[in-house]
Amino acid sequence: MLPADPDFRDGGVAERAAWEALRGQLPDDAVVFTGVGLQDGATEREIDLLVAWPGVGLAAIEVKGGYITRRDGRWWQGSGEAQHSIDPVHQVQDARHVLTGLLRQNGLDAAHARIAHLVALPHTPVPRTLEAPDLPRAMLVDRDDLSHIAFLVKRAIEDHGVGRAGLDAGALEALITYLTGSFPSQVDALTHAAEHEDHLDQLTRDQARLLDALRTFRRLQVVGAAGTGKTWLALEQARRRAKEGDRVALLCYSRGLARYLVRVTQTWRPAERPAFVGLFHDLPVRWGAPAGSDDDSAYWESELPAHLGRLAASRGPRDLFDAVVVDEAQDFGDDWWPPLLRCLRDPEQGRLYVFLDEAQRVFARDGVVPISVDPVVLDENLRSTKQIAQLSGSLRDGVTRPRGWDGSPVRIVDVPADDAIGAADDMVEQLLAEGWYPGQIALLATGRRHPLQVELTASGHDEYWDGFFAEDDVFYGHVLGFKGLERSAVVLAVNGFRELERARSLLYTGMSRARSLLVVVGPRGTIEGLGGERTRQRLAHAETWFAGAPPAL
Repeated sequence: MLPADPDFRDGGVAERAAWEALRGQLPDDAVVFTGVGLQDGATEREIDLLVAWPGVGLAAIEVKGGYITRRDGRWWQGSGEAQHSIDPVHQVQDARHVLTGLLRQNGLDAAHARIAHLVALPHTPVPRTLEAPDLPRAMLVDRDDLSHIAFLVKRAIEDHGVGRAGLDAGALEALITYLTGSFPSQVDALTHAAEHEDHLDQLTRDQARLLDALRTFRRLQVVGAAGTGKTWLALEQARRRAKEGDRVALLCYSRGLARYLVRVTQTWRPAERPAFVGLFHDLPVRWGAPAGSDDDSAYWESELPAHLGRLAASRGPRDLFDAVVVDEAQDFGDDWWPPLLRCLRDPEQGRLYVFLDEAQRVFARDGVVPISVDPVVLDENLRSTKQIAQLSGSLRDGVTRPRGWDGSPVRIVDVPADDAIGAADDMVEQLLAEGWYPGQIALLATGRRHPLQVELTASGHDEYWDGFFAEDDVFYGHVLGFKGLERSAVVLAVNGFRELERARSLLYTGMSRARSLLVVVGPRGTIEGLGGERTRQRLAHAETWFAGAPPAL
């Protein structure tokens, strides 16, 4: 859908009805353009809706709302004194001819695709027997036809379309570029990135329909790749349960994600806020367990969860929870789940909702979620450009469909692992020179932490993460602590791995943190070796850069 959320003029109720029907019925590889403006000399034309259907062709659709009638060989809109004559057929025919001419002038293959025109009347029923000489009934969509408008569009193109060919993928890509305009300057590229991120946010909010469909489930496991909107769904589920009157705990493992969850929930109305939001480990500490030290892994992995189980058993019902929501649940070990269930007022029937991505198991623990029902699987990347989603997806088993727009090519800087941090710093400077705001950029390491991260965390973890959310400066972090978080542009410094057996997961997680631009800095051979043939093929489409320099020709 281009644009993804069109601004229909004057309310545009009829156009939106037709647009939504097409959105719901067309196959994923079809494209619908809204409000296609065409300049023919001094005369302007517009196509309300233009359908580009790979393998089928093009359809220009003129939409007329309100009450439409036809008498004495003419079309009329409205009733009473407000009634006026219209000519939707001539409008769409004329615009169709202008479009074809412009495509031909610009040497685009889409000029040779079959193209038909249709008139849509979303508010008016039209007799099946109507056969106007200027518009066969098969090229008219009335109120009762909206439920199968895609079928009618396809039939109109195949039976009444002018042209000799279907529309192949290459012709479609060129058509998209032509009709949406190119972005030759960096300022335009940044504007496009900002518009794309608004589109991603809307796609993610649309995921709320999933929770509507699953509202009766007391236990639910949602599994999906990076970028499928799991964190947003976890937050929304926690908000909904609290609004329904449940005492809710919203938990995760990573400090950065925990800080994000706290900051978001603090903006909600008091009645919608969970009773507890934060790290799994903070819950037993709040109830009286000793805090422990960061370098005592046995304490965090085994002793503190055991403390939680004992403390939960001693708490009264007022302190326990009706519902527990866990984000990035693949980070939880087996020893953590039994005590967490004891935190429910009803450990057997209490509500438990977990959101996870098995491919992001970047820690040396392998817990099993205690939910027996089959998981709900999310298979659409809603949070990244197509290029980023395809490259990161090549490092994950299974197929995740990209829903983002085409964006800037991924950049690859081939340097040894020991030089990756320095080269990544150079690429940050390059992005700043191009006009990216500092707060849009994150530099993430896979091996040793960036020296600036070490310096910034010395003042405390809350201050460090609040700096990230303030978006005032470039963020320096590590992939291990960045799960569930994103930035517009990510420079991924592949400077080695602490555990080689989890290197592939670490690469996948790091690459998927970018929404609009990804720069991969490190040994290309190692990256392709970890990802295999799929990753090598995706990187073949990347731009080769040198630190601080434009792409190689």
